[in-house]
Amino acid sequence: METLWFKTLPSTHKYLIEGIKNKTLKVPCALGVDFQSDGVGSRGNIWLGDEGNLYFSFCVEEKHLPKDLKLESISIYFSWLMKEVLCELGSKTWIKWPNDFYINNRKIGGVITTKVKDVIIGSIGLNICHAPESFGVLDIQVLSKELVEIFIQKLKEKISWKNVFSKYRVEFQKSHGFSFHLDGQKKSLADAKLLDDGSIEVENKRVYSLR
Repeated sequence: METLWFKTLPSTHKYLIEGIKNKTLKVPCALGVDFQSDGVGSRGNIWLGDEGNLYFSFCVEEKHLPKDLKLESISIYFSWLMKEVLCELGSKTWIKWPNDFYINNRKIGGVITTKVKDVIIGSIGLNICHAPESFGVLDIQVLSKELVEIFIQKLKEKISWKNVFSKYRVEFQKSHGFSFHLDGQKKSLADAKLLDDGSIEVENKRVYSLR
């Protein structure tokens, strides 16, 4: 997988989507920046940060992902792979449903995904050394480019969804003390039931990660 690195871009996610649509970038590929000014966060929010944090996007064809991985589970799958990379480096990062990186009770990053025809674009933002107020910072020292390189190797292993989900399910209990947003409203995860495809059942409704 070719990896491109820029000093700055408005958004790695948007740049990669346009590159795929315009056929100026070849799949698979990855790109990162030292600083982005208009990054895409969850629910359409902007994900900003100072130089030194991780701003990284990548794309793969759906056929090159594990055969048991369904589209609705992809964001969780990517977030867990990065979580595994971080923990192997000594971090205590955990995943709050569906795909937010946390240290203790503070969010330090997250994952979003977009599908363009048969191509999946994933983007990861992570506060490595700086964070806005009320957010947290990664608990280990590591360079962005190093994380990208290790993550790509992890992605190439094509670890099955069954393997990932068996571990994700155990960690899900940590999410019960938190909340999520649904249709513009804040909902508690206290009584949420995790289903096999990564969706949850809350108030008798099935809710998927739409990121």
